Amino acid sequence: MYRITSRLLIYANMPEDSVLMQLSDIFRQSDEGTQPDDVLVTRIYSQIKHILEIGTDYGFDNNLWHNYLTFVLLTQENPFSLTAEKVGASVGTVNTFARSDYRAFMDLFHFDFNPIEKKLGINCFSLITNYQSISKKDQIYNKNVSEKVRALSLRLGQAMDENEFFDLVTGFYKAYGVGMFGLNKAFRISRGLDGNIRYLPINNMDTVTLDDLIGYEIQKQKLVENTEAFVNGRKANNCLLYGDSGTGKSTSIKAIVNAYYDQGLRMIEIYKHQFKDLSAVIAGIKNRNYRFIIYMDDLSFEPEEVEYKFLKAVIEGGVETKPENVLIYATSNRRHLIRENWNDRNDMEYEQDLHRSDTMEEKLSLVSRFGVQISYTKPQKKQFNTIVIALARRAGISPETISDEELCAKANMWELSHGGTSGRTAQQFVDYLCGTLRLQG
Repeated sequence: MYRITSRLLIYANMPEDSVLMQLSDIFRQSDEGTQPDDVLVTRIYSQIKHILEIGTDYGFDNNLWHNYLTFVLLTQENPFSLTAEKVGASVGTVNTFARSDYRAFMDLFHFDFNPIEKKLGINCFSLITNYQSISKKDQIYNKNVSEKVRALSLRLGQAMDENEFFDLVTGFYKAYGVGMFGLNKAFRISRGLDGNIRYLPINNMDTVTLDDLIGYEIQKQKLVENTEAFVNGRKANNCLLYGDSGTGKSTSIKAIVNAYYDQGLRMIEIYKHQFKDLSAVIAGIKNRNYRFIIYMDDLSFEPEEVEYKFLKAVIEGGVETKPENVLIYATSNRRHLIRENWNDRNDMEYEQDLHRSDTMEEKLSLVSRFGVQISYTKPQKKQFNTIVIALARRAGISPETISDEELCAKANMWELSHGGTSGRTAQQFVDYLCGTLRLQG
């Protein structure tokens, strides 16, 4: 194996502690006889454990070795893979090097583990190449990653030569991208020990769709129109979704990401205390072949908070222009994001019926930088009942079990003590009802 990995050029920058590099070293030590067999077995089992952990996390099955190698290929960010992400497989000398690397990966795909298993009296490699997962597919947090890796893994294992292998991998890069951005929809950020921004995949993102949000058709249409313009490379605006709590603002944005993921849309969720890192985040994603929504949930500021100044500078007004592949989508329970008080109006001046207030202008200028502002209000009683009925029927509660009239009566009693009419209250009521019905059954 070490003879194969030594041929890698473009993909040679894998960490020394990676499974592939560690196994290569183990095989070299075995051939050279520099380590006892029991030490080699222990080291092999340690790497098999890592493969099993990856397989469990992502729901891999059948041939875990092929799944692992495919996962390596799809997460390796290097000059070739990043270029292929942007323009596909272009013509150039680098393609010759890439094909040579893919020839090596093909050899790894079909590597014969029998000699080392016989020598050390183990069968772990045979087991992971015919692995039956006990995870249920609908319980896998990383289902999106799992499906793509397993599908490509199967095709790569059947590739006839390095040219077909090349076409499959570069085709995936062009269609979905490379690295974590290629395999995941949404991310959070953190700062590593080295001070650099790290992007953390959100593996259990809600799979909600816009159809799951009952009503609010005008609001959804505005959001869709702006997002479609964005993903198609046309001019689009930053969006502020504001209004009553529980009306579907956050759900709408999650649904948008789910709907346009296959068209290159990704989401990065940022909290208020991280606004000082906004410039670094944008610098890290501006050259990628994706459209990024920077998502800020429940956005609002108290008068003494100054984080909004970072946001203003990034949206509009800073020296560096915001990249065309980045938009900001925010939700808030109030339209004016920075709370005002009467003292803000004390500096008001009057001159020939013209008045101005620098403090008020400072606070109101943030919301004006969101070109699309969409209002979500609490539903009236009739609309609330419509939402309850739709959610209940979708959850499998039939009219024979509870009629529409009885359902609405129970829901109206529920909302009186649970925050009033809203989509969230309706969903909570239906969840309660489902639990109660199952207990009675």
